Amino acid sequence: MKKVLLIATGGTIASDKNEKSGKLASGVLSGEEIIEKCAIPTDIQVKVDSLFQKASIHLNFSDLIKIKEKLDNYLRKEAFDGVVITQGTDTLEEASYFMHLISNYKIPVVFTGSQRSPKEVGTDSYINIKNAVLAACSEELRDIGVTVVFNERIFHSRYVRKEHASNIQGFNAFGYGYLGIIDNDTVRVFQKPIYREYLELKRDLPTVDIIKVYMDADGKYIQAAIDSGVKGLVLEGVGRGQVSRAMMPAIKECIRKGITVVITTSAVEGEVYPTYDYEGSTYDLMENGVLLGRDYDSKKARIKLLVGLASDVELEHLFDM
Repeated sequence: MKKVLLIATGGTIASDKNEKSGKLASGVLSGEEIIEKCAIPTDIQVKVDSLFQKASIHLNFSDLIKIKEKLDNYLRKEAFDGVVITQGTDTLEEASYFMHLISNYKIPVVFTGSQRSPKEVGTDSYINIKNAVLAACSEELRDIGVTVVFNERIFHSRYVRKEHASNIQGFNAFGYGYLGIIDNDTVRVFQKPIYREYLELKRDLPTVDIIKVYMDADGKYIQAAIDSGVKGLVLEGVGRGQVSRAMMPAIKECIRKGITVVITTSAVEGEVYPTYDYEGSTYDLMENGVLLGRDYDSKKARIKLLVGLASDVELEHLFDM
């Protein structure tokens, strides 16, 4: 018999209507209440721990570290074939990648959530949990890090992004695709990553902010970030990683003050590259000490930078993988 640990943290997947407003209250239902209706195969035992009952936008890195500590405690005492973590979808792409970076488990760790509450017509809550449990039992998903299961598809946490605000096809991995599918209770894996990321946390997580680049942008938000005491800054540039030249003085001040700056692109596919040579180009940024964030989107780059700053990794090589 397979054995899966399920950590429930709230979200739409655990929501119910607020009788006064008629709107959804996130994280009302416990994991124990939900798992009863998921039609888990009888040869799989699921142990449920309802750790939090929060909207995912209320989760923070301290909560995620508590989840990691909870997993460590369970896995020291009991043998599990895999782990499922349920949460809201709004921060699922960030939380799953953070967990991927800070954990080094051999067994599959699978995040899932839902776009519709358990009591709505056509809810995806129960099927997503069931499929996540099936994926957590898959030998083919061992030792590849954290994945996300949604709408019968298996995504790697490194590239998964929320693509729709409400549709049950809520997640995608643009340019890279999904690793596999769950079809009629059968897990089929088509591709796997060829390397594994792991960064051991050594210090408290620093503050890292994201600033978006747009036409005629200036440096006021960068200056505000400097004044607030950030340790890292991710710039979501345009195209190959350009910023407006009016941002360059503030960017240079960041570098002078020892603030690590990473440039990414707002494009859905492709990576930053020093193609052009003009003020505010990727080449100009690189020459002034800014790290190239390759094909990372700004949210994932922020996650990797703050974890990198809290570990002993050489920052100039942080985005090599």
